[in-house]
Amino acid sequence: MFAHSRRNLTWWFTFSMGSILLLFAGVMYYQRVAYQLEAIDRLLYKKARVIAASIEYDETDTDFEPVNLDNAPLLGNTPPPSDTQIVYARWYKPTGQLSQFFGPLPPEQLDATPEFQTLRSHNDLSHYPLFFTAGATPGPPQVRQITLPVHYRDQVIGYLQMATPMTPVQESLRQSLLGFAITVPITLGVIGIVGWGLSGLAMRPVRKSYQQLQRFTADASHELRTPLAAVLSNAQVGLLAPGDRTSEKHQRLEKIVAATHAMNRLVSQLLLLARHSDTLDAQTLRDVELKSLLKDLIESDPVQTAAQPITLFATLPDAPVWVKAEPDLLRQAIANLLSNACKYTPAGGWVKVSLARGARSAWIAIADNGIGIPAADLPHIFERFYRVDKHRTRATGGLGLGLAIAQQIAQAHGGDIYVSSELGQGTCFQLELPH
Repeated sequence: MFAHSRRNLTWWFTFSMGSILLLFAGVMYYQRVAYQLEAIDRLLYKKARVIAASIEYDETDTDFEPVNLDNAPLLGNTPPPSDTQIVYARWYKPTGQLSQFFGPLPPEQLDATPEFQTLRSHNDLSHYPLFFTAGATPGPPQVRQITLPVHYRDQVIGYLQMATPMTPVQESLRQSLLGFAITVPITLGVIGIVGWGLSGLAMRPVRKSYQQLQRFTADASHELRTPLAAVLSNAQVGLLAPGDRTSEKHQRLEKIVAATHAMNRLVSQLLLLARHSDTLDAQTLRDVELKSLLKDLIESDPVQTAAQPITLFATLPDAPVWVKAEPDLLRQAIANLLSNACKYTPAGGWVKVSLARGARSAWIAIADNGIGIPAADLPHIFERFYRVDKHRTRATGGLGLGLAIAQQIAQAHGGDIYVSSELGQGTCFQLELPH
């Protein structure tokens, strides 16, 4: 039980801290992308402004092209430097028609709006080994392009289009992703280890308090056996004495005997709960064949007596089904489920016991067509001393511990009990036992 709670605490701690870590890493990566784009846009815009500033415009020249690009870097007569970071530069007339360019062959007509754009270049850029490395990015290389309208006295005299490679930015972001891919799992592992330690520290006082309560329950239950045995023996001796069996004294002694038997059952069940609250030691487990165990249990006198007014039958597989279990405890858990099913199935009804072997667990199902359990009570039926129908339970002698004991035994074996029910239609309990 405590190991399960500790695992849950560790899981939620790791999940919450991991979510914060992933959110922080995502924000950091987004900010890095934004910063890198802003830096490359700033550099590209600065270079475009330098080229635009070197363009000469003669508005009085009506016979020839008024724009003179001879002195413009990249577009003019000056050869480009070998280490230029510009993939291409293009000059378009105000009408959008291509006038002059540097780099790969561009489209004849301007088809881009004046803004920054990230594009995939489908031209051969293999002669730019500084920026475009084979296999660096899947598909055509990406470039960052700016289309800048150039003005002269509030008049657009043309459009300057330039592009620079995105490869350095992509490589930097790839390194960041690689760093996150390495550090985030390592950090999550450290968080999980820390969470496991912290949950252990948090569970210490709870475990200590529970162990003290468990010892008190066991000691109190054990100490109650002696006075109960004395009360029962004296009452039984009084019943054996000669006299009128219809007298008030005799009836009181019978009530004392019945109440003492009920108290003995309660003490025994409390001891069982106190002794088997944790997972069973592997040394106490034995190989148990469930098919034979169920047959013997169904044919036992207590079960047959409880099932007299109803039809009790079993659907068992041909092949044996083996599990590691403590036989007596497992019989107790199944007997409690059978007793509960028979108790709340009216005369003429049926109770079905079935056995199936799963990939990792064996499943024992006990279904009936009895009165069913209200949906509001289903989450509480495994609580100790909980009764769905208090009047009916008192009449049949129930203490509200049978299902709690069955579930605790199942969990002590590493399994669990699941229930589905519909009011007025019946109930099905499924006992899971790992192989």
